Amino acid sequence: MALNKDLLNILACPKCKGDLTLTEAEDGLICHACKLRYPIRDEIPVMLIDEAEAIEG
Repeated sequence: MALNKDLLNILACPKCKGDLTLTEAEDGLICHACKLRYPIRDEIPVMLIDEAEAIEG
């Protein structure tokens, strides 16, 4: 089951409060402003800054 689109619309980056986009594999949420990827585990977004991974670009 994919992440609920309504949930995606209300989630924001915990660091900058910016918009998030779902990864192609639907296994994470990306904040392009902070260049961070927040993982999705067992269909639950892990919205902790300490758990985020830095991304390139």
